Amino acid sequence: MAKVVKVIELMSQSPKSWEDAAQAAAKEASKTLRNIRSLYIKEFTAEVDNGKISNYRINAKVSFDLESERVT
Repeated sequence: MAKVVKVIELMSQSPKSWEDAAQAAAKEASKTLRNIRSLYIKEFTAEVDNGKISNYRINAKVSFDLESERVT
């Protein structure tokens, strides 16, 4: 049987770093998705207030294996 992977897109932010934003995305996605295989960071952006970065933002693609159900 062929293996099928689904890809969804998420956005996450953190006041600490882009890495922390990516960790938050992975942690939050794992609460509702099983079999997560990868997190591809598509875009890095930052929110700036008064000349300083206030939020690090990422746009990520999360891939995970689909589980097949048997139809009887």
